[in-house]
Amino acid sequence: MTLNLEKIRAQFPALANPDVIFLDNPGGTQICAPSLERVSKYLVESNANRHGAFETSRISDRVLDEARMACKDFYNAARAEEIVFGPNMTSLTLNISRSLARLLNPGDRIMVTRLDHDANISPWMLVAQDRGCELDWVDFDVEDGTLDMDSLTRALTRKPKLAAVGYASNALGTINPVQQITQMAKDSGALVFVDAVQYAPHGVIDVQEIGCDFLVSSAYKWFGTHVGVLYGRYELLDSLMAYKVRPASDLPPDKWETGTANHEGIAGVLGALEYFEWLGENFGSGLLAQDATRFSGRALRLRQGLAAIQAYEYELDRALLDIFFTIPGLRLYGLNDTQRLNKRVPTFSINVDGWHPGDLAEKLGQRGVYAWDGNYYALAVTQRLGVEESGGMLRIGAVHYNTLAEIVRFGEILGDIVRQGK
Repeated sequence: MTLNLEKIRAQFPALANPDVIFLDNPGGTQICAPSLERVSKYLVESNANRHGAFETSRISDRVLDEARMACKDFYNAARAEEIVFGPNMTSLTLNISRSLARLLNPGDRIMVTRLDHDANISPWMLVAQDRGCELDWVDFDVEDGTLDMDSLTRALTRKPKLAAVGYASNALGTINPVQQITQMAKDSGALVFVDAVQYAPHGVIDVQEIGCDFLVSSAYKWFGTHVGVLYGRYELLDSLMAYKVRPASDLPPDKWETGTANHEGIAGVLGALEYFEWLGENFGSGLLAQDATRFSGRALRLRQGLAAIQAYEYELDRALLDIFFTIPGLRLYGLNDTQRLNKRVPTFSINVDGWHPGDLAEKLGQRGVYAWDGNYYALAVTQRLGVEESGGMLRIGAVHYNTLAEIVRFGEILGDIVRQGK
Protein backbone atom coordinates (compact mmCIF):
# COMPACT_ATOMS: atom_id res chain seq x y z
CA MET A 1 0.00 0.00 0.00
CA THR A 2 1.42 3.41 -0.96
CA LEU A 3 1.35 6.45 1.28
CA ASN A 4 -1.52 8.90 0.95
CA LEU A 5 0.40 12.18 1.18
CA GLU A 6 -2.75 14.27 1.51
CA LYS A 7 -3.79 12.39 4.64
CA ILE A 8 -0.25 12.35 6.00
CA ARG A 9 0.35 16.07 5.49
CA ALA A 10 -2.94 16.79 7.25
CA GLN A 11 -1.28 15.35 10.35
CA PHE A 12 1.29 18.19 10.37
CA PRO A 13 -0.10 21.67 11.14
CA ALA A 14 3.06 23.43 9.88
CA LEU A 15 2.58 21.99 6.40
CA ALA A 16 -0.59 24.02 5.86
CA ASN A 17 1.56 26.81 4.40
CA PRO A 18 1.80 25.96 0.67
CA ASP A 19 4.61 28.47 0.10
CA VAL A 20 7.18 26.62 2.20
CA ILE A 21 9.10 23.44 1.40
CA PHE A 22 10.73 21.96 4.49
CA LEU A 23 14.00 20.33 3.46
CA ASP A 24 15.73 21.20 6.74
CA ASN A 25 14.43 17.96 8.27
CA PRO A 26 17.79 16.45 9.33
CA GLY A 27 18.09 19.36 11.76
CA GLY A 28 14.59 18.80 13.10
CA THR A 29 11.29 17.70 11.59
CA GLN A 30 7.91 19.36 11.90
CA ILE A 31 5.77 18.11 14.77
CA CYS A 32 2.84 15.80 14.07
CA ALA A 33 -0.63 16.54 15.43
CA PRO A 34 -0.76 13.56 17.84
CA SER A 35 2.46 14.75 19.48
CA LEU A 36 1.19 18.31 19.74
CA GLU A 37 -2.11 17.09 21.17
CA ARG A 38 -0.33 14.96 23.76
CA VAL A 39 1.70 17.98 24.90
CA SER A 40 -1.40 20.16 25.27
CA LYS A 41 -3.42 17.43 26.97
CA TYR A 42 -0.63 16.75 29.45
CA LEU A 43 -0.21 20.40 30.42
CA VAL A 44 -3.96 20.91 30.84
CA GLU A 45 -4.94 17.64 32.53
CA SER A 46 -1.91 16.22 34.35
CA ASN A 47 0.73 18.88 34.85
CA ALA A 48 2.28 17.58 38.06
CA ASN A 49 5.48 16.07 39.38
CA ARG A 50 5.85 12.33 39.73
CA HIS A 51 4.84 9.89 42.46
CA GLY A 52 2.40 12.18 44.28
CA ALA A 53 -0.59 11.04 46.34
CA PHE A 54 -3.10 12.96 44.18
CA GLU A 55 -4.84 12.49 40.88
CA THR A 56 -2.91 14.74 38.48
CA SER A 57 0.35 13.17 39.63
CA ARG A 58 -1.05 9.67 39.15
CA ILE A 59 -2.19 10.56 35.63
CA SER A 60 1.23 12.05 34.93
CA ASP A 61 2.88 8.81 36.05
CA ARG A 62 0.65 6.78 33.74
CA VAL A 63 1.41 8.97 30.71
CA LEU A 64 5.17 8.85 31.28
CA ASP A 65 5.12 5.11 31.90
CA GLU A 66 3.17 4.59 28.69
CA ALA A 67 5.65 6.72 26.78
CA ARG A 68 8.48 4.55 28.13
CA MET A 69 6.67 1.38 27.08
CA ALA A 70 6.08 2.83 23.61
CA CYS A 71 9.79 3.66 23.29
CA LYS A 72 10.61 0.10 24.37
CA ASP A 73 8.54 -1.11 21.43
CA PHE A 74 10.04 1.49 19.10
CA TYR A 75 13.57 0.28 19.81
CA ASN A 76 12.54 -3.32 20.55
CA ALA A 77 14.29 -3.15 23.91
CA ALA A 78 13.96 -6.16 26.19
CA ARG A 79 12.25 -4.17 28.97
CA ALA A 80 10.93 -0.69 29.63
CA GLU A 81 13.60 -0.04 32.27
CA GLU A 82 16.15 0.06 29.46
CA ILE A 83 14.68 3.37 28.21
CA VAL A 84 16.08 6.63 29.59
CA PHE A 85 14.68 10.07 28.74
CA GLY A 86 16.79 13.20 28.59
CA PRO A 87 16.97 16.62 26.90
CA ASN A 88 18.47 15.34 23.63
CA MET A 89 20.97 12.83 22.25
CA THR A 90 23.96 15.08 22.96
CA SER A 91 23.13 15.64 26.62
CA LEU A 92 22.35 11.97 27.21
CA THR A 93 25.62 10.91 25.59
CA LEU A 94 27.70 13.41 27.54
CA ASN A 95 25.98 12.34 30.75
CA ILE A 96 26.44 8.59 30.38
CA SER A 97 29.95 8.97 28.94
CA ARG A 98 31.00 10.31 32.34
CA SER A 99 29.85 7.05 33.92
CA LEU A 100 31.38 4.87 31.22
CA ALA A 101 34.68 6.70 31.73
CA ARG A 102 34.95 5.04 35.15
CA LEU A 103 35.39 1.69 33.38
CA LEU A 104 38.45 2.93 31.48
CA ASN A 105 42.10 3.17 32.48
CA PRO A 106 45.12 5.02 31.06
CA GLY A 107 46.17 3.39 27.82
CA ASP A 108 42.74 1.93 27.04
CA ARG A 109 41.43 2.67 23.55
CA ILE A 110 38.19 4.22 22.28
CA MET A 111 37.05 3.91 18.66
CA VAL A 112 35.20 6.74 16.88
CA THR A 113 34.47 7.40 13.18
CA ARG A 114 34.98 10.44 10.97
CA LEU A 115 31.48 9.91 9.57
CA ASP A 116 29.77 10.74 12.88
CA HIS A 117 28.02 13.78 14.29
CA ASP A 118 30.26 15.43 16.87
CA ALA A 119 27.88 14.36 19.63
CA ASN A 120 29.22 10.83 19.14
CA ILE A 121 32.83 12.01 18.95
CA SER A 122 33.51 14.85 21.40
CA PRO A 123 32.13 13.04 24.49
CA TRP A 124 34.59 10.21 23.84
CA MET A 125 37.43 12.65 23.10
CA LEU A 126 36.76 14.24 26.48
CA VAL A 127 36.74 10.82 28.16
CA ALA A 128 40.07 10.02 26.50
CA GLN A 129 41.54 13.29 27.78
CA ASP A 130 40.24 12.76 31.30
CA ARG A 131 41.26 9.09 31.59
CA GLY A 132 44.47 9.05 29.55
CA CYS A 133 42.97 6.83 26.85
CA GLU A 134 43.93 6.55 23.19
CA LEU A 135 41.48 7.50 20.45
CA ASP A 136 41.34 5.42 17.25
CA TRP A 137 39.69 7.02 14.21
CA VAL A 138 37.85 5.04 11.55
CA ASP A 139 37.95 6.74 8.15
CA PHE A 140 35.34 6.89 5.38
CA ASP A 141 35.58 6.82 1.61
CA VAL A 142 35.48 10.44 0.44
CA GLU A 143 34.14 9.36 -2.97
CA ASP A 144 30.98 7.56 -1.89
CA GLY A 145 30.69 8.50 1.80
CA THR A 146 30.69 4.92 3.08
CA LEU A 147 32.57 3.82 6.15
CA ASP A 148 35.98 2.30 5.40
CA MET A 149 35.58 -1.24 6.71
CA ASP A 150 39.32 -1.94 6.38
CA SER A 151 39.98 1.08 8.60
CA LEU A 152 37.37 -0.24 11.02
CA THR A 153 38.98 -3.68 11.09
CA ARG A 154 42.39 -2.15 11.83
CA ALA A 155 40.93 -0.07 14.68
CA LEU A 156 39.30 -3.15 16.20
CA THR A 157 42.54 -5.12 16.14
CA ARG A 158 43.76 -2.62 18.73
CA LYS A 159 41.05 -3.90 21.10
CA PRO A 160 39.13 -0.74 22.03
CA LYS A 161 37.10 -0.85 25.21
CA LEU A 162 34.35 1.22 23.60
CA ALA A 163 33.28 1.63 19.96
CA ALA A 164 31.08 4.60 18.98
CA VAL A 165 29.37 4.55 15.59
CA GLY A 166 26.47 6.29 13.85
CA TYR A 167 23.54 4.42 12.36
CA ALA A 168 23.27 6.98 9.52
CA SER A 169 25.35 10.05 8.69
CA ASN A 170 23.59 13.35 9.34
CA ALA A 171 25.77 14.91 6.63
CA LEU A 172 26.02 12.36 3.82
CA GLY A 173 23.02 10.13 4.51
CA THR A 174 25.07 6.93 4.57
CA ILE A 175 23.53 4.03 6.49
CA ASN A 176 26.22 2.09 8.30
CA PRO A 177 25.98 -1.71 8.72
CA VAL A 178 25.56 -1.35 12.46
CA GLN A 179 24.69 -4.97 13.15
CA GLN A 180 27.86 -6.16 11.43
CA ILE A 181 29.94 -3.45 13.11
CA THR A 182 28.49 -4.30 16.51
CA GLN A 183 29.33 -7.98 16.08
CA MET A 184 32.88 -7.14 15.01
CA ALA A 185 33.30 -4.76 17.95
CA LYS A 186 31.87 -7.28 20.40
CA ASP A 187 34.28 -9.91 19.11
CA SER A 188 37.11 -7.52 19.91
CA GLY A 189 35.78 -6.96 23.45
CA ALA A 190 34.26 -3.48 23.05
CA LEU A 191 31.08 -1.93 24.36
CA VAL A 192 29.09 -0.43 21.48
CA PHE A 193 27.38 2.97 21.50
CA VAL A 194 25.14 3.79 18.49
CA ASP A 195 23.93 7.25 17.49
CA ALA A 196 20.61 6.59 15.70
CA VAL A 197 19.41 10.21 15.52
CA GLN A 198 19.60 10.49 11.74
CA TYR A 199 18.29 7.00 11.03
CA ALA A 200 15.29 6.95 13.37
CA PRO A 201 12.80 8.84 11.12
CA HIS A 202 13.60 6.59 8.16
CA GLY A 203 13.55 2.92 9.18
CA VAL A 204 12.99 0.20 11.77
CA ILE A 205 15.36 0.10 14.77
CA ASP A 206 15.86 -3.18 16.65
CA VAL A 207 18.45 -2.97 19.44
CA GLN A 208 18.20 -6.68 20.21
CA GLU A 209 18.91 -7.56 16.59
CA ILE A 210 21.78 -5.06 16.42
CA GLY A 211 23.22 -6.31 19.71
CA CYS A 212 24.52 -2.89 20.80
CA ASP A 213 24.92 -1.83 24.43
CA PHE A 214 23.57 1.70 23.97
CA LEU A 215 21.55 3.46 21.28
CA VAL A 216 20.13 6.96 21.34
CA SER A 217 17.99 9.25 19.20
CA SER A 218 16.13 12.54 19.57
CA ALA A 219 12.36 12.67 19.12
CA TYR A 220 12.36 16.10 17.51
CA LYS A 221 14.09 14.43 14.54
CA TRP A 222 11.16 12.01 14.22
CA PHE A 223 8.14 14.31 14.32
CA GLY A 224 7.99 14.73 18.09
CA THR A 225 9.27 16.99 20.83
CA HIS A 226 12.72 18.05 22.04
CA VAL A 227 13.43 14.94 24.07
CA GLY A 228 16.25 12.41 23.77
CA VAL A 229 15.59 8.68 24.14
CA LEU A 230 18.43 6.41 25.23
CA TYR A 231 18.42 2.62 25.17
CA GLY A 232 20.90 0.99 27.52
CA ARG A 233 21.37 -2.68 28.21
CA TYR A 234 19.81 -3.17 31.65
CA GLU A 235 22.81 -4.87 33.21
CA LEU A 236 24.95 -1.87 32.32
CA LEU A 237 22.41 0.74 33.42
CA ASP A 238 22.12 -1.14 36.69
CA SER A 239 25.83 -1.61 37.36
CA LEU A 240 27.23 1.73 36.18
CA MET A 241 27.53 4.54 38.68
CA ALA A 242 25.20 7.43 37.84
CA TYR A 243 25.97 11.04 38.73
CA LYS A 244 22.77 11.95 40.55
CA VAL A 245 21.35 13.55 43.67
CA ARG A 246 21.21 11.39 46.83
CA PRO A 247 17.41 10.91 47.22
CA ALA A 248 17.07 9.66 43.65
CA SER A 249 16.45 5.97 43.04
CA ASP A 250 19.41 3.64 42.57
CA LEU A 251 17.50 1.58 40.00
CA PRO A 252 17.28 2.22 36.27
CA PRO A 253 15.88 4.11 34.59
CA ASP A 254 15.19 6.57 37.43
CA LYS A 255 18.83 6.74 38.50
CA TRP A 256 19.71 8.19 35.08
CA GLU A 257 16.90 10.76 34.80
CA THR A 258 18.32 13.51 36.98
CA GLY A 259 15.95 16.20 38.19
CA THR A 260 12.40 16.79 37.00
CA ALA A 261 12.07 15.65 33.42
CA ASN A 262 10.37 17.45 30.54
CA HIS A 263 7.06 15.71 31.23
CA GLU A 264 5.06 17.41 28.50
CA GLY A 265 7.88 16.67 26.06
CA ILE A 266 7.84 12.99 27.00
CA ALA A 267 4.07 12.98 26.49
CA GLY A 268 4.82 14.39 23.04
CA VAL A 269 7.18 11.48 22.38
CA LEU A 270 4.25 9.14 23.03
CA GLY A 271 2.19 11.12 20.52
CA ALA A 272 4.88 10.82 17.85
CA LEU A 273 4.96 7.06 18.30
CA GLU A 274 1.17 6.95 18.11
CA TYR A 275 1.54 8.70 14.76
CA PHE A 276 3.92 5.95 13.58
CA GLU A 277 1.32 3.43 14.73
CA TRP A 278 -1.31 5.25 12.66
CA LEU A 279 0.97 4.99 9.64
CA GLY A 280 1.38 1.27 10.24
CA GLU A 281 -2.37 0.72 10.55
CA ASN A 282 -3.22 2.72 7.44
CA PHE A 283 -0.30 2.16 5.10
CA GLY A 284 1.77 -0.72 6.46
CA SER A 285 -0.61 -3.62 5.95
CA GLY A 286 1.23 -6.56 4.44
CA LEU A 287 4.68 -5.05 5.02
CA LEU A 288 7.20 -6.99 7.08
CA ALA A 289 5.06 -10.13 6.98
CA GLN A 290 7.92 -12.03 8.57
CA ASP A 291 7.67 -9.78 11.65
CA ALA A 292 4.04 -10.77 12.26
CA THR A 293 5.25 -14.06 13.71
CA ARG A 294 7.45 -12.28 16.28
CA PHE A 295 5.62 -9.02 16.97
CA SER A 296 2.05 -7.95 17.61
CA GLY A 297 0.06 -4.91 18.67
CA ARG A 298 1.93 -1.64 18.93
CA ALA A 299 5.35 -3.16 18.28
CA LEU A 300 4.21 -4.55 14.94
CA ARG A 301 2.34 -1.38 13.95
CA LEU A 302 5.43 0.73 14.66
CA ARG A 303 7.59 -1.49 12.49
CA GLN A 304 5.05 -1.48 9.66
CA GLY A 305 4.77 2.30 9.83
CA LEU A 306 8.54 2.73 9.52
CA ALA A 307 8.66 0.19 6.70
CA ALA A 308 6.02 2.15 4.79
CA ILE A 309 8.06 5.32 5.27
CA GLN A 310 11.22 3.66 4.01
CA ALA A 311 9.53 2.31 0.88
CA TYR A 312 8.19 5.75 -0.08
CA GLU A 313 11.44 7.54 0.67
CA TYR A 314 13.24 5.54 -2.02
CA GLU A 315 11.11 7.55 -4.46
CA LEU A 316 12.28 10.79 -2.85
CA ASP A 317 15.89 9.59 -3.10
CA ARG A 318 15.54 8.95 -6.83
CA ALA A 319 13.82 12.26 -7.47
CA LEU A 320 16.51 14.23 -5.64
CA LEU A 321 19.32 12.38 -7.40
CA ASP A 322 17.69 13.11 -10.76
CA ILE A 323 17.74 16.82 -9.90
CA PHE A 324 21.33 16.87 -8.69
CA PHE A 325 22.52 15.18 -11.89
CA THR A 326 21.05 18.03 -13.98
CA ILE A 327 22.46 21.09 -12.15
CA PRO A 328 25.66 22.38 -13.79
CA GLY A 329 28.64 22.60 -11.45
CA LEU A 330 26.92 20.69 -8.65
CA ARG A 331 28.92 18.25 -6.57
CA LEU A 332 27.08 15.67 -4.49
CA TYR A 333 28.99 14.19 -1.56
CA GLY A 334 28.19 10.58 -0.74
CA LEU A 335 26.30 7.79 -2.44
CA ASN A 336 24.74 8.68 -5.79
CA ASP A 337 23.97 5.17 -7.05
CA THR A 338 20.25 4.51 -7.52
CA GLN A 339 20.99 0.80 -7.11
CA ARG A 340 22.19 1.41 -3.54
CA LEU A 341 19.32 3.44 -2.12
CA ASN A 342 19.00 0.93 0.72
CA LYS A 343 22.42 2.16 1.87
CA ARG A 344 21.32 5.75 2.47
CA VAL A 345 18.58 7.94 3.92
CA PRO A 346 17.27 10.93 1.90
CA THR A 347 19.83 13.33 3.40
CA PHE A 348 22.11 14.89 0.78
CA SER A 349 24.96 17.39 1.00
CA ILE A 350 26.03 19.36 -2.06
CA ASN A 351 28.10 22.29 -3.26
CA VAL A 352 27.71 24.29 -6.45
CA ASP A 353 30.64 25.90 -8.26
CA GLY A 354 30.84 29.62 -7.59
CA TRP A 355 28.46 29.53 -4.65
CA HIS A 356 29.10 29.72 -0.92
CA PRO A 357 26.69 27.22 0.68
CA GLY A 358 25.42 29.88 3.06
CA ASP A 359 24.54 32.19 0.17
CA LEU A 360 22.78 29.35 -1.64
CA ALA A 361 20.79 28.47 1.50
CA GLU A 362 19.76 32.12 1.86
CA LYS A 363 18.62 32.34 -1.75
CA LEU A 364 16.60 29.14 -1.37
CA GLY A 365 15.09 30.42 1.86
CA GLN A 366 13.97 33.63 0.16
CA ARG A 367 11.99 31.47 -2.24
CA GLY A 368 10.44 29.27 0.43
CA VAL A 369 12.85 26.32 0.42
CA TYR A 370 14.33 25.73 3.86
CA ALA A 371 17.69 23.96 3.99
CA TRP A 372 20.76 23.96 6.22
CA ASP A 373 24.30 24.97 5.37
CA GLY A 374 27.60 24.59 7.22
CA ASN A 375 28.81 21.45 8.97
CA TYR A 376 25.64 20.60 10.98
CA TYR A 377 27.99 19.47 13.80
CA ALA A 378 29.42 16.79 11.51
CA LEU A 379 32.75 18.56 11.86
CA ALA A 380 34.85 15.47 11.18
CA VAL A 381 33.03 14.98 7.86
CA THR A 382 33.56 18.52 6.55
CA GLN A 383 37.19 18.47 7.67
CA ARG A 384 37.82 15.14 5.94
CA LEU A 385 36.16 16.38 2.73
CA GLY A 386 38.18 19.60 2.84
CA VAL A 387 35.16 21.91 2.83
CA GLU A 388 35.11 23.18 6.41
CA GLU A 389 37.14 26.31 5.66
CA SER A 390 34.98 27.18 2.64
CA GLY A 391 31.68 27.11 4.49
CA GLY A 392 30.85 23.40 4.57
CA MET A 393 28.01 22.16 2.36
CA LEU A 394 24.35 22.76 1.60
CA ARG A 395 22.21 19.99 3.07
CA ILE A 396 18.92 18.87 1.56
CA GLY A 397 16.99 16.45 3.76
CA ALA A 398 13.63 14.95 2.84
CA VAL A 399 11.23 12.93 4.98
CA HIS A 400 8.04 11.09 4.17
CA TYR A 401 5.78 14.15 4.42
CA ASN A 402 7.62 15.75 1.51
CA THR A 403 5.85 15.24 -1.81
CA LEU A 404 7.39 14.48 -5.17
CA ALA A 405 5.83 17.73 -6.40
CA GLU A 406 7.79 19.60 -3.74
CA ILE A 407 10.99 17.93 -4.87
CA VAL A 408 10.31 18.94 -8.47
CA ARG A 409 9.63 22.51 -7.36
CA PHE A 410 12.83 22.57 -5.32
CA GLY A 411 14.76 21.42 -8.38
CA GLU A 412 13.25 24.18 -10.50
CA ILE A 413 14.08 26.82 -7.89
CA LEU A 414 17.65 25.56 -7.38
CA GLY A 415 18.23 25.42 -11.14
CA ASP A 416 16.85 28.92 -11.58
CA ILE A 417 19.08 30.32 -8.81
CA VAL A 418 22.19 28.68 -10.24
CA ARG A 419 21.42 29.92 -13.77
CA GLN A 420 20.81 33.48 -12.61
CA GLY A 421 23.99 33.52 -10.56
CA LYS A 422 24.62 35.92 -7.74
